[in-house]
Amino acid sequence: MEKRSAPLLASACLALFLAGCATTQVGGGSATASRAEQNAAFAQASQLAAQRAGLTGQALSENTRQIQALLAGLDNATLTRETTGLAVGDPLYPLAGNVMLERNLPLPRPFDRGSKWNFDANGRPPADRDGYRPPLKLAVLLPLSGPMATAAGPVRDGLLAGYYGETRRRPEIKFYDTASTPADATNAYARAVTDGAEMVVGPLGREQVDAIFRQGTLSVPVLALNRGESEVPDGAASFSLAPEAEGVSVADYLLKLERKRVLVIGGSDDNGRRSSDAFRKRFTEGGGAVADVLTVGDAPADVSAPLIAAAAKNVDAIFLAVRGSTARALTPQLALAGLGGKTRVGTSLLIQGTGKPEEDNVLDGVIYPTEAWSASGVKGLPAQSMVAANLPTARGGAARLFAFGYDAWLLSAYMQKLTEGTTADLRGATGTLTLDGFGTVLRAPAWATFSGGTPVPISSGG
Repeated sequence: MEKRSAPLLASACLALFLAGCATTQVGGGSATASRAEQNAAFAQASQLAAQRAGLTGQALSENTRQIQALLAGLDNATLTRETTGLAVGDPLYPLAGNVMLERNLPLPRPFDRGSKWNFDANGRPPADRDGYRPPLKLAVLLPLSGPMATAAGPVRDGLLAGYYGETRRRPEIKFYDTASTPADATNAYARAVTDGAEMVVGPLGREQVDAIFRQGTLSVPVLALNRGESEVPDGAASFSLAPEAEGVSVADYLLKLERKRVLVIGGSDDNGRRSSDAFRKRFTEGGGAVADVLTVGDAPADVSAPLIAAAAKNVDAIFLAVRGSTARALTPQLALAGLGGKTRVGTSLLIQGTGKPEEDNVLDGVIYPTEAWSASGVKGLPAQSMVAANLPTARGGAARLFAFGYDAWLLSAYMQKLTEGTTADLRGATGTLTLDGFGTVLRAPAWATFSGGTPVPISSGG
């Protein structure tokens, strides 16, 4: 009975808390009441977190949403103070710590990750001053054959570029073919363990990642190269270029620009849907409102009527989870609806179907997340144009996967720094990387826009 009433209690506390915040902003007379209300909100979040062990699926997602809503209303001082007071192993600490990471606040202590990483296994040499401490033996699980082999090629080459570009001690490295099925991945993992690997990078497929994670206790730590449906187990981490992550990044970007009402235009493909859903969730949790949602195909029909209706709702920004060719077709309709001058932000899908400046100049001013490697370069890796001149796997759309592979190498070599630090991050080829309280590698991307129909980086995110 208590679990069923928790959502109602959380909603009531949140409503009271938000009402208190509204009065606190105008004067200091209610500061004491505000602190009491914020403490009550944190206490309610703690009660909800205590229920998480018995929840799965949608119930767990709803529990997370309620806790995030409560924590979102706390000021930095309260969030830091109350999180610092949590005991080691408290189930609220990963969630509260993640909110601190989002606000660029230092963690009171590293996340509680157990002891499954075994950084001292087999007499591994101590870390260098910058945190570099790769394993002695590294296994890489990639689909070197089968339908995903094309995608795996740039990932493999990017990882090897980082590996051979390192002049210090490097691990013994061995690649294992995961082909195409979940069983292929679990078998490859078992072989890597038998061969004495101290860390495993991969697999790449989502179903294969799930197959590894569902094994529960992992005898050798894993850096998976995708997100699965399963929770990341102890002694593992998940790194991906998932559309959801870009949706979240764009939502945070627009919230920092203080945009309040957004029109979401998403593609009908899987990437468009996933990034749009993640954007809407994050943007509304941050206090923004989604005025309307439109789903369009690659060759969008006339959508002027819903665009005009959206314009009447005081939209101040537009989120475009569509390919560049689709965005070009939408641009005249946005202008006719009176939305042409609004802030427009897309995902990395935007660069697909582009490449001709005389056609792409209608996209001038549209902002989108990109890789640090292409925007400003990365220490230790030659410029993208130079690498692309010699490697087909670093050209065009494959360059993103090449950068992803390079960062997989960095993460394998600096994982101890990320897992045991309170302010640790890595400047990677895909962006700035951190590790959250649930084993997910977070990526803060670089940003770019179109100018004269040509992609150009935006200094410091715009």
